[in-house]
Amino acid sequence: MSDTKKYLSNAYNHFKTITRHKIEVGKNCFRCGLYRQGIMHDLSKYGPSEFLMGVKYYQGNRSPNDAEREDKGVTTSWLHHKGRNKHHLEYWVDYSADRSISGMVGMKMPDNYIAEMFCDRVAASKIYQGDDYTDASALNYFYRGRSKTMLHPYTAKKLEMLLKKLAEEGEDAAFRYVKRYMKAYRKYKKRK
Repeated sequence: MSDTKKYLSNAYNHFKTITRHKIEVGKNCFRCGLYRQGIMHDLSKYGPSEFLMGVKYYQGNRSPNDAEREDKGVTTSWLHHKGRNKHHLEYWVDYSADRSISGMVGMKMPDNYIAEMFCDRVAASKIYQGDDYTDASALNYFYRGRSKTMLHPYTAKKLEMLLKKLAEEGEDAAFRYVKRYMKAYRKYKKRK
């Protein structure tokens, strides 16, 4: 296959993958009552700094970020992405306000972004695992994850609870729970 054909094939397939993921997350967010977040989710992936790297490192069976990291030692598209999308825990990493803690730590995420992160993880598990997906897939990914140590304890507890609910009670129960919770969260935020 010529370089041009490979590039065009990668561009088409990467576009399909990120759009499929965006639609799946959007559906999940809508099930939770997070309509604006469902529409706005991951729009930065379509911009040149993320999209072009995704095309270059597209493989079809895993995130292009992993391939870019292996090739360059850094993932420029991921650095761009996590700095613009509040549903990623890495967006919320900062220096601790507690002077006794040196270095960077995870900050407490607002609940609406924890819910979007849950929706994102479920969708990503479905997209990347295909027929091997189960309701426990996203929870298992969470337990294997390298970045969970960077989560603020509140955020980690909330996310794990949602992923356990999905694994133990199924998708309908988990999304019903998140929708009720988000409704109460919005009422609470309005009173503040």
